[in-house]
Amino acid sequence: MPLTVETIGDEAQPLCILDDFAPRPDALRAAAAAAAFGPARHHYPGLRAALPAGYFETQLPIIAATVRHVFGRTGEVRILDASFSIVTTPPAALSVAQRLPHCDAFTPDRIALIHYLAPEGGDGTAFFRHRATGFETVSEDRRAAYFAALDAELAVAEPPPGYVAGDTELFACTRTVEARYNRALLYRSCNLHSGAIAADAVLAADPKRGRLTVTAFLAVG
Repeated sequence: MPLTVETIGDEAQPLCILDDFAPRPDALRAAAAAAAFGPARHHYPGLRAALPAGYFETQLPIIAATVRHVFGRTGEVRILDASFSIVTTPPAALSVAQRLPHCDAFTPDRIALIHYLAPEGGDGTAFFRHRATGFETVSEDRRAAYFAALDAELAVAEPPPGYVAGDTELFACTRTVEARYNRALLYRSCNLHSGAIAADAVLAADPKRGRLTVTAFLAVG
């Protein structure tokens, strides 16, 4: 499959773009259509469902090889969490945390995967720099300073309702990756990022119509 390795922003964190990622994406869509979705945890603005048992049998060797090649980590790849995901929350109903870029972990051994499964492409993924601190990643040694600065900003004014898909008063968008059918991204979980959900996006709960993805969080030795 085509692998493109790029970098994100001034910090030049690796970004892996893998097109034609899964051998049978239509079968994955059919599995999602038959899956039982429920409310997501951890601030995800939508629904999640279990993946087919065989998903990582085919994809984990590809992920492991890519992580070794790009991120320089040679240990075992462990799956911490993985699911089908669909963004469904209306902009007006988003919590404050859901209106901001976020990171999913604070250590370099944690890798995020997003695999786009909407045939029309739909909304991709955006990466950000926090203007006040200049941080594009939030590591353990930056964590206290970042959240202190962000909390001080939010105490003055909360972001307006809506998904963050570009530049805002608090964050600069460093790049946006277009969603394509059966494209996957791999990047460090400490990158500040968000789904680049357009203002007119279809937020349908139906896997056949909504922003269907696979999202996974991995730990690499």
